[in-house]
Amino acid sequence: MKPSYLAEVTLPDNYHMQDFLTFHHRDEQGVSEIVQQEQVKKGIIWHGNPALLTISIVKNVAQVQLDIDNIVDSKNTFYAENSLSALATHMLGLLQPVEKFETQYQKHSVIGELISRQAGLRIYQSATPFEALSWAIIGQQISVSAAISIRRRFIQAIGAKHTSGLMCHPTDKEVLQCTEQDLCQCGFSVSKAKALLSVCRLMDSGELVLSIENKENAINSLAENLLSIKGIGNWTVNYTLLRGFNYLNGSLHGDVAVRRNLQYLLKQENKVEAEQTEKWLADFSPWKALVAAHLWRQQSSSGY
Repeated sequence: MKPSYLAEVTLPDNYHMQDFLTFHHRDEQGVSEIVQQEQVKKGIIWHGNPALLTISIVKNVAQVQLDIDNIVDSKNTFYAENSLSALATHMLGLLQPVEKFETQYQKHSVIGELISRQAGLRIYQSATPFEALSWAIIGQQISVSAAISIRRRFIQAIGAKHTSGLMCHPTDKEVLQCTEQDLCQCGFSVSKAKALLSVCRLMDSGELVLSIENKENAINSLAENLLSIKGIGNWTVNYTLLRGFNYLNGSLHGDVAVRRNLQYLLKQENKVEAEQTEKWLADFSPWKALVAAHLWRQQSSSGY
């Protein structure tokens, strides 16, 4: 019998359950994630093996289950279930001290009303930093719908399949077995294919490590390493930090939706350019990315 690991994570009373579900329901074809009612099923790679992660939200509790293929020895159940709880806590965005942010800014003259109305908003996380980085590279300068389509083909072509039928997002080692042409056939541009393969080679050699502590010096070092890779710019780095590392101080001033929604918030007739957005967000350090998420959310239930 395949081992099934279980865990439970308590959620705050104002948890945005629907937003968490919507984040994982971007691809309605359900190749690697399925959202049904109050449950997410997602294919992941768990220590080298295809696995099915199920997160079911019942009232203020997230019930988590992991079903792993090809595992015979289940002696380390305690370790696995604690690791599973940590993964779910990360993905649910519960490592983010949003209450502190809300207390500080809920009376702000410009954004206070928005923050109060959207209290409890968090940044839902990808299962791994590599998944977040892959999505950021795919999504550079194209529409969300186009990025979703490319991501789907990428997962179908390269990812492993769990016995449930769901595909698992490729790991860096699986991508490393691909050629530029393989990625381009999934819809990648040549520059994006080169960038992702460069990331995987650096990870394989140990020159790039995506598992780091969420501390400013470590974050800055990682950002510098990523920016040194041709084809990766500031938006890609900041989005990766936001979705893969719970980092709430990245500046997403180049994001079109952030700028559009800031224009709406400021009731400004002219378009808000990146430079103005960067200056405006700077006042909210170390919460700039969380402010951007509130701007995303104000006019969309799924855009962030």
